[in-house]
Amino acid sequence: MGLDGQLSCANVACTRPKAPIRAPNQNRREEGIPVAAPLAFQAITTHRAFEDIAGQIRAQVANGYLRPGDRLPPERELATLFQVSRNTLREALRALEIAGMIESRKGANGGAFVRPGSSGVVVRGLSDLYHLGAITPQHLTEARIWLSELVVRVVCERATEEDLLALEANVAQAAVADANNHFEERQRLHRQFHLILAKATRNPIIEITMEGVMELMGLFVERIGPSQNAFTLPSRRRLLSCLRARDAEGAAREMAQFLERMQAHYLTLWNERR
Repeated sequence: MGLDGQLSCANVACTRPKAPIRAPNQNRREEGIPVAAPLAFQAITTHRAFEDIAGQIRAQVANGYLRPGDRLPPERELATLFQVSRNTLREALRALEIAGMIESRKGANGGAFVRPGSSGVVVRGLSDLYHLGAITPQHLTEARIWLSELVVRVVCERATEEDLLALEANVAQAAVADANNHFEERQRLHRQFHLILAKATRNPIIEITMEGVMELMGLFVERIGPSQNAFTLPSRRRLLSCLRARDAEGAAREMAQFLERMQAHYLTLWNERR
């Protein structure tokens, strides 16, 4: 990448740098519709052209030339800028869409737009690793214990009254689902409880990580099947008391003891039913 902040094509075999090909001015912001900032792309000459295109667009996002909500130039124009076929360009855009970098919208004001930050890529990646066997149930349950213990310590410092009310409402709803033997709803609410806790940390990395872990827990519990335990709701209520009292040590201890018990419960069922 040059000092002027513009992009150069990776892995391009050439003897001298090519001059940037700039997007025409008529494709800048118009009528209040989000359009990408002035861009400078390089023509593509490698056999893995779609990867180079995706790499240049990623670099524009990383450098701030493209921001969430910005619309990329139309396909025809991008194909001209990169000097590739529209099929190759579409392959690059599909790769970016799968990666969660952009989204395609239809209609008069449609096109390819840079997406706001999303946890979807992390969640999908962890899910793939779980299905491939790279993440085991032991790894998963251990990670949940360690992460959740940290989370409740932070929540004791940062939780608002709104956060605590949301947690209390969740526990009340879970009690109803449990009384009515609604297994799927009960599991959904138990997973949501951990997501509310993670959100209360005000740290997006913790939120995203917890979302990934709880997505895998959902898959794991689904494979085990319905089961009963009498200790989840009492533990939730003790934890809420600790959170209300801002007792970080008590909250961490309650969470760790509960999840260690759940780990033993789930792994026993896993070994029996697989």
